[in-house]
Amino acid sequence: MVDKNAHGLKWLGKDAITPFAVDGKASKTELTSQIKQWAIASGRAVVRPVLIVSYETLRMYVEALKDSPIGLLLCDEGHRLKNKDSLTWTALNSLNVQRRVILSGTPIQNDLSEYFALLNFANPDLLGSQNEFRKRFELPILRGRDAAGSDEDKKKGDECLAELSTIVNKFIIRRTNDILTKYLPVKYEHVVFCNLSQFQLDLYNHFIQSPEIRSLLRGKGSQPLKAIGLLKKLCNHPDLLNLSTDLPGCEFAFPEDYVPPEARGRDRDIKSWYSGKMMVLDRMLARIRQDTNDKIVLISNYTQTLDLFEKLCRSRGYGSLRLDGTMNVNKRQKLVDKFNNPDGEEFVFLLSSKAGGCGLNLIGANRLVLFDPDWNPAADQQALARVWRDGQKKDCFVYRFIATGSIEEKIFQRQSHKQSLSSCVVDSAEDVERHFSLESLRELFQFKPETRSDTHDTFKCKRCRPDGAQFIKAQAMLYGDTSTWNHFVNDGEKGALSKIQDLLIRQETGERDVSAVFQYISH
Repeated sequence: MVDKNAHGLKWLGKDAITPFAVDGKASKTELTSQIKQWAIASGRAVVRPVLIVSYETLRMYVEALKDSPIGLLLCDEGHRLKNKDSLTWTALNSLNVQRRVILSGTPIQNDLSEYFALLNFANPDLLGSQNEFRKRFELPILRGRDAAGSDEDKKKGDECLAELSTIVNKFIIRRTNDILTKYLPVKYEHVVFCNLSQFQLDLYNHFIQSPEIRSLLRGKGSQPLKAIGLLKKLCNHPDLLNLSTDLPGCEFAFPEDYVPPEARGRDRDIKSWYSGKMMVLDRMLARIRQDTNDKIVLISNYTQTLDLFEKLCRSRGYGSLRLDGTMNVNKRQKLVDKFNNPDGEEFVFLLSSKAGGCGLNLIGANRLVLFDPDWNPAADQQALARVWRDGQKKDCFVYRFIATGSIEEKIFQRQSHKQSLSSCVVDSAEDVERHFSLESLRELFQFKPETRSDTHDTFKCKRCRPDGAQFIKAQAMLYGDTSTWNHFVNDGEKGALSKIQDLLIRQETGERDVSAVFQYISH
């Protein structure tokens, strides 16, 4: 049994079976000997029939296991096997085991070649080679789903999709979050579009009109990832950048009260008004503390952003706990247990989405903010699922913050395309940042500060009026398709947004920082 963090002992129950759980306490020599003994044991000598090990550890000791017959391989967080050229995939595939089970909530993260890697691992050669799969299924399906595709392309794509589904449905069991709705409270999920502050607007416009970006968009620049990273950080808060170095000539945009972070001193107040998203978050935390006994999880892709959250909590007197990549595995569960204790004083949990926190159960909170989007929709889905889990007793309110009209909306739109591909293939490429065409780069660096939601503009939504106000309520909401969710624009204290179920969003109707909201209701 391969578990992402080798925590699989919880699955078995200590009385039912005695597993061999590799927990990192033995030396390399001792562990090598123990694994060899486990591998050669047979008949009555088998006292610990189940081996529980992490992917990383199994790779280190695969030579001691590869020649021994194994009855069953069960891979949790199986999307780790999405790349058939990876060391992990190769190591596991070298084991002498015919029965293979993959558990994954996100079998398609980026493209169909990853899906093929999982299918081919579970059933080697059933779908032929990767090139054969690409010609037979992947290319026709993608052409059929392209907006510019012909009717013939769409027909061919549908036929190939039906053929693929017929084959793989014989060995796939698909269960979605819908099953949980019988056992869990209602979840209200929101995509909250936040306007940039004036400071951010001036910096954003200055950067995308700079000679470096203009050169990049002519195909002469060589550092698109650096530019993308700068814009993503700017959407969170200007303090994440070394402004004079990262954005040369931007000093004209500095507000009168601007002092570089390094000159402010360690415990000075964070200037939340420099960022539209941070202003919304600041008000949310204040309202939770004042009017509820709720707890909240704050998640970001950047530890620098967690630093700002921590500073905000400290300056406002909020108790908080933090989990990022610097914390070892043994301390993580203690931190989680402390937060989940209803009598604990800390009501804010700061979590890095890159810290391997996808298995954490944070049901002590019933609110969660994902502050910035990831290119990979599966990473965000894992993060968003931390509070709406088995054992949750309160209605849950989940928020994804997106900076309106910015690069974050483009990332969010790419997520939606990948999720629609996943639901298309599963329910009925490589790292995306490395494969931008010149045209897609131009699109990424377009800035639309005048829109309430560039994403909603792309829907050509028939349930909403030209001004963005929804006049036909959403009927069947599909989780992976935000075009089917409820759509709200912030048109003042008497508008539709003032009647939304969540008090934290209702209070934004008197402010200018939230431009629009998409809402999903679980049941």
